[in-house]
Amino acid sequence: MPQVWMIRAGEGGHVVDAFARGFVAIGWEDLGDLSNATTREAIRDMYLQAYPGTKPGKSSGAIAMLFKFRSVMRPGDKVVSYDPRKREYLAGAIAGDYLYDPNEIPGFPHLRKAAWEGRVGRDRLPVASRNSLGGALAVFALDEEVWTSIGASEGAEETTPQQPEAEEKAELEETREDTVARAHELIKDQVTRLDDSELEQLTAALLRAMGYRTRVTPKGPDRGVDVFASPDGLGFQEPRIKVEVKQRPRTAMGSQDVRSLLGGLREGDRGLYVSTGGFTKEARYEAERSQIPAMLLDLDEFVVCIVTHYESFDIAGRALLPLVRVYWPAPS
Repeated sequence: MPQVWMIRAGEGGHVVDAFARGFVAIGWEDLGDLSNATTREAIRDMYLQAYPGTKPGKSSGAIAMLFKFRSVMRPGDKVVSYDPRKREYLAGAIAGDYLYDPNEIPGFPHLRKAAWEGRVGRDRLPVASRNSLGGALAVFALDEEVWTSIGASEGAEETTPQQPEAEEKAELEETREDTVARAHELIKDQVTRLDDSELEQLTAALLRAMGYRTRVTPKGPDRGVDVFASPDGLGFQEPRIKVEVKQRPRTAMGSQDVRSLLGGLREGDRGLYVSTGGFTKEARYEAERSQIPAMLLDLDEFVVCIVTHYESFDIAGRALLPLVRVYWPAPS
């Protein structure tokens, strides 16, 4: 079965008119000709030589896209590109093997011929398809369902009824929820990569964002207290929050672990236990029946707190866990 590809026509679609002449193309012009670089390893060697010092994450993504364009795509595969000025997608098929020509589309020397079959207005596509087509990568694969929806909309008259508004809103909300869930998992991934000390510092940053002054205690016999927080930072004002932090993603904390924290709490104290591995039922029971208030935060709960208060994070906290805000259409 032919694969379906999305290939962007440069930033802002600025070379889409050149694409419309019967091509798809990508940049990385410093690489030179990839005609003899048929493997991922060969492309990696050329890329690292042409772009030394590139961050590993960026270079890996670029190498993967170059390899797909050079060696994975086949004539007959379906292809889509976007014209943002007209809000239309070009839809067609890959019509040739890899070509290197630095003159055909300046700045985009890696080419394939394309046989365009038509154009489809973005507003005529279901929300799920629009979302799939909205990635920022230069080259990426699409689901067959997206191609089917493009085919169903191709050539449709402007008078053809669009997706019902209520249905579109429902799909948009479902897409938003899916995006939030995926972002939540990605943030969890980042948190679990922190070492013990960094997780303690991140916990302190969260408490500062919530209005407390904090102190990360030195390593040693701290009676289970990794972070101390209070309104004044000295402990004269209540509540005094004593925090135990455990970076153990595969180990749930048990009742004895929680009792160790609770045993060091006094009147005016509050206990907080952060564990990336979660807690056993017995551990949660210990916290619930404690005479002194105590809260247990597993990785999910910890990340929810971080996202809720991230706008108030200081520079030190943001450096430990850099996040960006994503704007989404508000329900009307």
